[in-house]
Amino acid sequence: MTIYKVSYVVIGMDHPGGIANLDHKPYVGEQVRLSDLTLEILEVLEIMPARGGFHYYHVTCQPLPTEISSDGSHQPSS
Repeated sequence: MTIYKVSYVVIGMDHPGGIANLDHKPYVGEQVRLSDLTLEILEVLEIMPARGGFHYYHVTCQPLPTEISSDGSHQPSS
């Protein structure tokens, strides 16, 4: 079984990002959930060659426009 270890960096707001294990390779345009925030992936980079069944990726993403309030702060999804 292949496991994709993915580090997420969120741009455009103060968010800690995260690390997740996925069963598929992340792709540009994909929408992901980190805590209570929906994000769109902008960039996917392989950070090191695969080892065994593990693949390592770095993902840059931004919140969807509906996730940001008029003052630029996070607006949780319902």
